[in-house]
Amino acid sequence: MKKLLFTQRSDSPHWVGDGFPVRSIFNYRELGQNISPFLLMDYGGPTVFSPTDKRRGVGEHPHRGFETVTIVYDGEVEHRDSAGGGGLIRPGDVQWMTAASGLVHEEFHGREFAKKGGAFEMVQLWVNLPKKDKMVKPRYQGIKSNDIPVVTFGNGNSARIIAGEFQKKTGPALTFSPVNLWDMRLKKGVVSLEVPEEHTCALFILSGKISTQDGQTIGEAEMAIFEREGSTLSFKVEEDAKILFLGGAPLNEPIVGYGPFVMNTQMEIGQAFRDFEEGRMGVLQRIEGAE
Repeated sequence: MKKLLFTQRSDSPHWVGDGFPVRSIFNYRELGQNISPFLLMDYGGPTVFSPTDKRRGVGEHPHRGFETVTIVYDGEVEHRDSAGGGGLIRPGDVQWMTAASGLVHEEFHGREFAKKGGAFEMVQLWVNLPKKDKMVKPRYQGIKSNDIPVVTFGNGNSARIIAGEFQKKTGPALTFSPVNLWDMRLKKGVVSLEVPEEHTCALFILSGKISTQDGQTIGEAEMAIFEREGSTLSFKVEEDAKILFLGGAPLNEPIVGYGPFVMNTQMEIGQAFRDFEEGRMGVLQRIEGAE
C-alpha cells in the first residue's frame, strides 16, 4: 500500500499573459526528481471571464526539451506554433504539444469563448523528455474528448484515460516515456487503484476532498504525492471529487532549465537561447487583423 510522502499547493496566483490566472502547484526547481517525469503544473482558474473582442492569452514564446499538456475543463484554448501545429480545444479536450528540438507558439482563448465569456478552468503540465528525445522533431496532438476512452469502476466512479493504461483501456496520447494521466470523477467511499510499481504517483484535487491512509485530508487545488514503492494506491473520497491522476516512470537524468527551456546541461541551455535568437526555432506567421 502506497504511503503519502507530502502535499503541494499554492495560494499565490499570478497571470500568464492576460488570459490565464494560474496557481503553480509544483515545479522542478522545488521537487526535482521527486516528481519526474513531470516538471511543472499550473492550475488555471476556476474563474469567470467577461465578454470581450480582445485576444486574451499569451503571445509567442519558445520552448525546447519537453512537452506541454493542456487539459481544458471549462472555456476554450486556441494554440498555434512555428512547426505547423495548432487547433482549438474545448471542454474535455486535451492539447499535447511536443516542443522537443524547439518551436515558438502562442496560446489564446478561443475566439467564440472570448466573445461570449464564461467559466474557465484548465490544467497545464510540463512533461520532461528523455535525453535521447529532447532534439526530435516537434509534434502536436489535439485530442478530442470523444477520442478519450472512459472506464467506469466501483460505485459510480469513472476515469477518462488521456495517456497510459487503466483497466485494459489505453489513452490516445503518444508519449516518449511511460506516462499515466487519468481524469477521474469519484464518488464518496474508498477507492483503490492498481498502479505501476516504482512510478511517480500523484493526485491533484480539482474539487471535492479525500483522506489518505494516515488520516490526512487533501482538498481543492491541492496535490498529494505518494511513495513509488508498492502497486496499490488506496484513499477515501470524503466528498464527491474531480481528480487528476499523474503517474510515470522517473527519467533519472539531470534536469537543467532556464525560463522556457529544460535540457540536461547548462551548455545545452546556452545553445537553446542562441538557436532561438537566431531564428532556428521558427517563426509564427502573422494573422491578418490580429492585434
